Amino acid sequence: MNSTPSVDDLFERRTSFPDFEAQERLSRLVGLDNQISRLSKMLGLLVSSKNLENWANKYHQGADQLVNMILRRPPLIVLAGDVGSGKSELAETIGDTVARQENIDVSLLPLSLSTRGQGRVGEMTQLISSAFEYTVTEAQKLKPVSGNARGAVILLVDEADALAQSRESTQMHHEDRAGVNTFIRGIDRIANGQLPAAVIMCTNRVSALDPAVKRRAADILTFSRPDENQREAVLSDVLHQLGFTSEQLKSLVKATGPIGKREYGFTFSDLTQRLIPAIVLDAYPTQAINPKRALEITHTIEPTPPFKEDSA
Repeated sequence: MNSTPSVDDLFERRTSFPDFEAQERLSRLVGLDNQISRLSKMLGLLVSSKNLENWANKYHQGADQLVNMILRRPPLIVLAGDVGSGKSELAETIGDTVARQENIDVSLLPLSLSTRGQGRVGEMTQLISSAFEYTVTEAQKLKPVSGNARGAVILLVDEADALAQSRESTQMHHEDRAGVNTFIRGIDRIANGQLPAAVIMCTNRVSALDPAVKRRAADILTFSRPDENQREAVLSDVLHQLGFTSEQLKSLVKATGPIGKREYGFTFSDLTQRLIPAIVLDAYPTQAINPKRALEITHTIEPTPPFKEDSA
């Protein structure tokens, strides 16, 4: 590449938090309370180290080593799990929670898939390097002299296995290896600078990530398909508004779970983006939604098959 990539080349967009739309989207992620809590706490510590120190002084005076150990963890969090399980939606909206709980502005920078480049020698490496350079520059402006940061930056890498796949593969191209090396150096640069920035990686294939990347993860949060209680929580408010009885709701919840030889149920996105719209469109615009017909439609929809990782 002959010139430094522009910001538009590097990132799909830039989102600033707090943001009411993101807050609403996050509130719709039913059944992910544990992941939301853990992720928001970890991100909060990156920009509010003073809060951790205050907590330690209150409950564990003299535990300086503990505080340093927590604060020096690499600023990388991996969200791993099945397709349609809510990890990308959480990654795109969690900045709103952090912004509100820490009372700061947070910027989300979703890395563009074009960052992988066109295969020309050195292109992907330069694109990744430029993305981290921009992230570091923005975070340095927010780094506090003392106390908490004035803001934070989140670099989001979706489909991370396509960008940071294992260098142990014998079929890996040297340009891809160089890109992974650059990615690792970028994470280390943020960590060593103790900057108010974090990298969130989303993947369906956590085993495909480079071991050095996984070792740097402060946490790997696992996402799975909704169980019966979670499916009921997703569907109950909508269906009760439509006049469904509790028994009719339970029938629909059961139909969206594993049935017979099908060992897997609906994903979160299957429920909200496929099932509900299908039920609505079947009745619209000439009739009301009928619970019996809704159940029939549910049985005709095949949920998204689970993503199968290649065996090691």
